[in-house]
Amino acid sequence: MILTDEAGTEALGSRLASLLRPGDVVTLSGPLGAGKTALARAVLHAAGHRGEVPSPTFAIVQPYDELDPPIWHCDLYRLEDPAELEELGLDMVLGEGALLVEWPERAGEAAWPEALRLRLDVRDDGSRALTWIVPAAWKGRWPPA
Repeated sequence: MILTDEAGTEALGSRLASLLRPGDVVTLSGPLGAGKTALARAVLHAAGHRGEVPSPTFAIVQPYDELDPPIWHCDLYRLEDPAELEELGLDMVLGEGALLVEWPERAGEAAWPEALRLRLDVRDDGSRALTWIVPAAWKGRWPPA
């Protein structure tokens, strides 16, 4: 899928937000500047968050518990060891909410085997190429119609 502009990213975020269920994990991979945070912001705004959506790079986890389902936006870029993941308590939200995880590679390959794995790459013309890996939990829901 090609995202040609910000409107395309927002539209995709809106579709993704409408698909989220408690227990879902969506990982967002790609190089710096590929649009991972922009897509996460679009999901959070479409899910009903009305305020600012800061990048969680320094906080690592930014909870949006007022949403239905609650969504925790995570940026694992600063993790130095996958063992640090346990200290964040991310799985606590999965009983009632969902996770959006930037830089999931930092968590190790075994983290969230049932996650919808999205990858954004910048193309030469500035658009974004979105690719994905769909686990069984997302069959029939992704890709969006």
